[in-house]
Amino acid sequence: MRDNSTSGAAVGFLLNLIDSGDAERIRRRIGLPEPEEEPTHEARRNTLLWSWARTAVPSSVLLWVLEEDDPELNQWVWRHVSADNAMRRAIARGVPFGHARVEPLTVAESVQLSDEPPVPGNFTRFGLVGALREGTSMQSARTAASMVLERSDWQAVTEADQDRPLPGYARWALSIRPDCPPALRARFGTHRKFTHRVEEAGVLDGPADYATAWGPASHVLKVLSTGHLLFPARVGDAENALRPLVREHLADHEDAWAVLAQLVDTFHGNAVELVVTAGAVA
Repeated sequence: MRDNSTSGAAVGFLLNLIDSGDAERIRRRIGLPEPEEEPTHEARRNTLLWSWARTAVPSSVLLWVLEEDDPELNQWVWRHVSADNAMRRAIARGVPFGHARVEPLTVAESVQLSDEPPVPGNFTRFGLVGALREGTSMQSARTAASMVLERSDWQAVTEADQDRPLPGYARWALSIRPDCPPALRARFGTHRKFTHRVEEAGVLDGPADYATAWGPASHVLKVLSTGHLLFPARVGDAENALRPLVREHLADHEDAWAVLAQLVDTFHGNAVELVVTAGAVA
């Protein structure tokens, strides 16, 4: 195969879902280099993280990394091209995202509180809920929504909306936050068009959704190949979603893997369609 960092990582991620002996034989057959050991060397690890930080991803992928509550990983989310002001503000303040943690996180030295995005004027004048109610455009609503950080903030927003529904812009700005509590997002809308637009904004049900429904496959699989480093608690869901398909359509068939290796660079569909297509062609 014409190996590069993207296609090699993509095929390698799928090969890890079959028997290791079969995977080694198929690697030799299709000319895929042996997988490197876990990137423990700092320079090699940083190279991988720099590459990841320049790769656009749905916002939920960044949330999965933040849920690790690892200050070192948080500094890479801070640098990520897809990170927004809400995420950077939370990272600078040491806000935890893992469900089991309540105490603040240590903040990496490379992230300074002085680098936090400016506090919006409406927040200073009207407070959190007041700023959300004052939002008269999507931009102003998203700016106000970037101040929702702690669990207590989300609770205050929920109670405010129960007392008197928030304006539409505010509801939408909160809905497309990947850390918006599912129950609150459901209050804002449940119809198919709404949920489709939320997903298009980068909010996913989980890694299984990302692995099976998003594309192009090479891009998604490369991101998932970093999962054991960046979001180890969640990457198993993606593996479990793809493993039965890989074993059914590719298994240990060298020809099917050779076809997949030829297709992966230019295939525009998702990983499920890639696997099924490669198996059918072979």
